[in-house]
Amino acid sequence: MSKPRTYQTEAVIIKKTKLREADVIFTLYTPHLGKIQAFAKSVRKTKSKMAGHLELLTHSQVSLARGRNLDTIIGSQTINSFLPLKSDLWLTSCGLYITELVNQFTVDNVESLSLFQLLLESMKQLCRSGNRDLTLRYFELHLLDEVGYRPQLQQCVSCQKPLAPVVNSFSPEAGGMLCPDCAANHPSGHPLSVNAQKVLRLLQNSDYGTVERLKIDAGLSRELERVINSYLRYLLEREVKSAAWLDELREQMK
Repeated sequence: MSKPRTYQTEAVIIKKTKLREADVIFTLYTPHLGKIQAFAKSVRKTKSKMAGHLELLTHSQVSLARGRNLDTIIGSQTINSFLPLKSDLWLTSCGLYITELVNQFTVDNVESLSLFQLLLESMKQLCRSGNRDLTLRYFELHLLDEVGYRPQLQQCVSCQKPLAPVVNSFSPEAGGMLCPDCAANHPSGHPLSVNAQKVLRLLQNSDYGTVERLKIDAGLSRELERVINSYLRYLLEREVKSAAWLDELREQMK
């Protein structure tokens, strides 16, 4: 049975690529189709009725017509515009960071409803007051879980022994924690304080309700960021562009 020529889907707009004078190729993350690419004609013109519903970091209901190579967006209606993410430069950068990670860690047309829900919930969390850095760390750890790169934080990945409450090391290459004895054979590992290990395990095994109640200082926050970012860079084999932009903004805000 052939597929209908037109269809609708919820989507978060995670990337826009300009094409010719006014056309755009959109990268959409959807609940049942995964990541898809779609074309919108003349959407950058001032008279376009769809433009406001297809902004980055917007959750929309999108109507599409199937095409030979790319499907064409023929209509869109905003479900949640996430205005706080667009009215604050720091929050905009946080939103672009998590959507960049989704784009980098996924391939086209692979469904993951749980990842779609994680993305939406993380965008909602960023709009609320609280520790946005912890929200990013939670998102990163659960994204890694969703895409099959869950780091081992409970035991040494080399000798398999439970980790003692001492300074242990995280090895991106090994995919998790190393005890002091095994860390000697992995000089590229990152030493982690006992508190950092506790927070990482809590984030990995909790929900956002727990994250909202968690209080950590700036030093511990930076320690967590450094170790997770090192793992992300290792897996992607490149820098995350929006992560560098977050670092620059943080320095400017001091």
